[in-house]
Amino acid sequence: MGQYDGVDLRLNVPHSARMYDYYLGGFTNFAADREAAGQALAVGPWLRAAARANRSFVHRSTRALARAGIDQFLDIGTGIPTSPNLHEVAQRVDPRARVVYADNDPIVLSHAQALLTGTPEGRTAYVEADVTDPARLLAAPGLRDTLDLTRPVAVSLNALFHFVPDAHGAYGIVEHLKSALAPGSALVMTHVTPDFAPEEIARLVRIYEAAGTAAQARTLPEFTRFFTGWTLIAPGVVPTPRWRPSADDPPTSDSEACAYAAVALKQ
Repeated sequence: MGQYDGVDLRLNVPHSARMYDYYLGGFTNFAADREAAGQALAVGPWLRAAARANRSFVHRSTRALARAGIDQFLDIGTGIPTSPNLHEVAQRVDPRARVVYADNDPIVLSHAQALLTGTPEGRTAYVEADVTDPARLLAAPGLRDTLDLTRPVAVSLNALFHFVPDAHGAYGIVEHLKSALAPGSALVMTHVTPDFAPEEIARLVRIYEAAGTAAQARTLPEFTRFFTGWTLIAPGVVPTPRWRPSADDPPTSDSEACAYAAVALKQ
């Protein structure tokens, strides 16, 4: 019996999470993913740097929130497990931190066991759910058993909502998630933007759409709209490498990152 038995992986269809894994140099990707990723890299050779910059932001923002006292995290659209994962970063700061991963990709589901190894003091869980159905996601037993939504939770929507176009109700979905959270909660997001390389990003969107993945890049005002009603923490909305950069991060230009990042708090 193999680890994927009974799971329809649709290996002949490119998947955004597996393409992202390929950009990061991972091995959980297949021929269709590599072919589509190769087409994307031909247009945007900086995609590997952009993926690394996005992942570094995830680590920096998680550490910052854990150090600020948030001990519950909900990572939606987590993608392929690549250590260090969010729970490892959070639990290094606070071993009691509780983390729930939510994704609808069967590859991620098949690797869930890799995610479910946290500290003895904390807790880590996986929920199979789709962000486009936020009510069902928030009601999932694995989530409710792990997180207390009456207390602050940091919700991560990193490199996710450029795959949720306006036509799919992107802003309404985020507002639904925000409304379910207690004061003191955080919204953490990154998002591809056309602001630095409009022609290349437009071509990349078409490549993803041709591969069967809906996509929409958003401008600075369009991305900032997701945080309406919440308080952005310093440095506000900036390209991913510019959000509290670490000396350990390789230098990445705004045009290489081609994405915005921000963290906001609910008052």
